[in-house]
Amino acid sequence: MLDLVENHSLPRTAAFFDLDKTVIAKSSTLTFSKSFYQGGLINRRAALRTAYIQFVFLAGGADHDQMERMRKYLSSMCRGWNVQQVKEIVAETLHDLIDPIIYDEAASLIEQHHQAGRDVVIVSTSGAEVVEPIGELLGADRVVATRLVVGDDGCFTGEVEYYAYGPTKAEAIKELAASEGYDLPRCYAYSDSATDLPMLESVGHPHAVNPDRTLRREAVARSWPILDFHRPVRLKQRLPALSVPPRPALVAAAAIGAAAATAGLVWYANRRRASVM
Repeated sequence: MLDLVENHSLPRTAAFFDLDKTVIAKSSTLTFSKSFYQGGLINRRAALRTAYIQFVFLAGGADHDQMERMRKYLSSMCRGWNVQQVKEIVAETLHDLIDPIIYDEAASLIEQHHQAGRDVVIVSTSGAEVVEPIGELLGADRVVATRLVVGDDGCFTGEVEYYAYGPTKAEAIKELAASEGYDLPRCYAYSDSATDLPMLESVGHPHAVNPDRTLRREAVARSWPILDFHRPVRLKQRLPALSVPPRPALVAAAAIGAAAATAGLVWYANRRRASVM
């Protein structure tokens, strides 16, 4: 059960979200394959192969061996890519590709956790160049993602500096808890994959979201909540219904809007008074 308000006299808490098929409906990395192809980073054969991998991923998820093969393939495919070009492609296509596949249910949960005073942390196996902009789009407070080695020439070497997968996700969460003061028994975690069992086990409130067969079985056995997310929606379509905690930019915008509205009412009242006289 989601506590709606944090007790601020207690240690801080956070909600940790896997990204692919938990917050968004597809693989974040593979979703950009067409853009990378159009940008000249991959050839047609590689684009078709990533499309096939995306299909397999969506159809049945990926177990440990499949994730390992995917990691090796993607890291070798990225060898020689200019990092700045990758960031520019992601920035240019982020809203067109990612915004439409964000689960409405996940966006609502993120809002609820923020309103309750919890940090929101995206923990993803995808690369940081992709995950960090998505985290910013979602309003996440922090991001944990895979990091690839960048050479002196500003290009990926094909080597992996840090792989955010399985037990390493749980280790990253524990390190964040130590540095940020999170009370893990009171924290929340959400994932669709059994490969994230270590992450789910590290918090007091684990949730299985659109779980694969193995995770569903574990969730039932451990009496974990099972959530069904199935409504992708553009964030801007949700804005009228949002109840977002006030932040400096939003407060400033609201103040300007209120001032403009007040000025308009004063002008209208004076004009009415003048016409009567």
